[in-house]
Amino acid sequence: MRKSLKVSGGAIIVIAIALTYAWPWVKMEFAGSAHYTEQDKREYDFYTPDILRKMPRISARYSFDFANITGPATHVYAVKFYDTKDTSKIENYLTSIGYRRTECDLESTCWRRTDPQESVYVGALNGEKTVIVQVVYNFT
Repeated sequence: MRKSLKVSGGAIIVIAIALTYAWPWVKMEFAGSAHYTEQDKREYDFYTPDILRKMPRISARYSFDFANITGPATHVYAVKFYDTKDTSKIENYLTSIGYRRTECDLESTCWRRTDPQESVYVGALNGEKTVIVQVVYNFT
């Protein structure tokens, strides 16, 4: 009886430790959205696709966003650069890694490469000095 209690207690402790360790990743996996910076190491490593990691930083102040739209059908990853409107370095970067400018939506220009599920949108906000780069993966 005592031995089975010790084994059960030990198993419960091991499971509790494993859940405590894994919980942040489980939470991120099922998150509908996230806002983070490059200093938020866990979120940055989990959410940020390579294209945004390697993108030139066109201002000293920037932040990242993730959104899971309509369930798992569309994932949107974005970086916002504040205090700038110049998108030329980003456009040059996209061209250098094989993206081509194309028409994606009715009134929107985007960048595409070979993956039909991936689109990259680059734009400056009207009335603000902010550039937004969005990487959209459409799984539908």
